[in-house]
Amino acid sequence: MATRAAEPVKVEIYDQVYNLRGTDAEYISKLAEYVDTKMRTVAEQTATIDSLRLAVLAALNIADEYHLLRKKYDLLAGEYRQRAGQLSGALDEVLEEGRRIG
Repeated sequence: MATRAAEPVKVEIYDQVYNLRGTDAEYISKLAEYVDTKMRTVAEQTATIDSLRLAVLAALNIADEYHLLRKKYDLLAGEYRQRAGQLSGALDEVLEEGRRIG
């Protein structure tokens, strides 16, 4: 199976044009749009016009979102594993009971 070549993708983030490469142009465009939106949101909430500072603040916001979602994911995954273990144990008990009866 051949690997897709990296396609050039032109995106605009906070009025700056970037030429990026990747195998999924649509995904890269969506990411760039998300970052642009974050930077513009931060710009509306702060007095700074320095695009580097806005980029860092936007990155911190995105990192915060990521860590909150990761914490929720880890919690749900732990609950899922615990429940799966309980169900597996219950199934083992039922099968063992079936062997004794059968």
